[in-house]
Amino acid sequence: MGKFLGRKPKPRSSPASETTNHVNYDDNSEFQKRDLYQKGVNQMASEKLEDAIRSFELALRIDPKYVDSWIKKGYAHFHLAQYPVAISSYDKALDVDVNNGEAWNLKGLAYYRMNNYEKAVEACEKAIDINPNDGMSWYNKACYLTVVGKVDEGMEALKRSIEIDISYAKRAVRDRDFDNAKAEEGFRRIIEVVVLESIRQGYNHVGKIVWVTGMDKSEVEDAFMRLSMKGLTVRKERKEIHGFFTSKEEYYELVKEIADKVGVAKRVGFFGHSKEVSAPVKQLRDIIEVLGKAKESIEKGDVNATIECFDQLINPTKHGTAMIEQFFDEHRDLRLFQIRLKDKGHEYLNSHKPDMTKLITDIEAKMRTGPVSRSAKD
Repeated sequence: MGKFLGRKPKPRSSPASETTNHVNYDDNSEFQKRDLYQKGVNQMASEKLEDAIRSFELALRIDPKYVDSWIKKGYAHFHLAQYPVAISSYDKALDVDVNNGEAWNLKGLAYYRMNNYEKAVEACEKAIDINPNDGMSWYNKACYLTVVGKVDEGMEALKRSIEIDISYAKRAVRDRDFDNAKAEEGFRRIIEVVVLESIRQGYNHVGKIVWVTGMDKSEVEDAFMRLSMKGLTVRKERKEIHGFFTSKEEYYELVKEIADKVGVAKRVGFFGHSKEVSAPVKQLRDIIEVLGKAKESIEKGDVNATIECFDQLINPTKHGTAMIEQFFDEHRDLRLFQIRLKDKGHEYLNSHKPDMTKLITDIEAKMRTGPVSRSAKD
């Protein structure tokens, strides 16, 4: 029959050829699920949320234990305000991986949108237990606690998030979740830190700081008043000529002693989009002294003294700002070491002495031999 129809009969495959042409269905399924997952991610980016959910569901048909797809599916439902369904998806991810901090954190966010703040805090605490260095979980916990009136606890959580990543300070000052805390001294100090950093970055007018931070004008002016009373800033005026008219322009500067310690940034270029960051002057010597004390306290196994030394190198009101500018990666490592020391104490110090000593030694060597200034762009 094959010959009559113009086709040659198919030769029988030998066992060897069958083995050679065998398709690995496991590899193919893995490729398909990842392809569907990536398709869903791209659809989310294009705000095609229903299509994204279908793609994630198809991936989950192939692998019902695909944690990333459960999480992304939950996030798509979250953006559609389908919060119970989102929580159900996060629970499916946690059934597979109970130590998935992202799923716990997002679950807390869904409970927050449902005004179930108690469960939102509980979910954040689970995420923090899994990863104490997750600044976002600490920040979210601070929001939830502050909203329900637990301001002191909220400020403590916010402080921890800022210790991990200083950008949360700038975020907090324009976050309405902290409206209950704006009269608190702790939150005012955070505003002061943001204003000081803005001046140091070259934004020395009230209007400019309002623009870059999103704070209210009254908050910025109040911060300047308190900073001036503390002797940290000084108000100045200069004449501006506009054709035949002149006007006075008010601006602020860090007092010389502080400017010499932390360094300053001058806006350059036609639109002021780039900045030159000057190297600290007096602060170089002070930081080297703190580094020496830190090495000594690490060697002695003195946890409290080590934490105090690290705080001087991390805290933006001390040497933290200069450290961020000159040693960004090292500043991050110091923050993480300090957090772990606070949580685990002597046990952590004793097991990580070589790592801490090496970090301090490397910073000290760079400060003594390398450049301590750099150019930066916004």
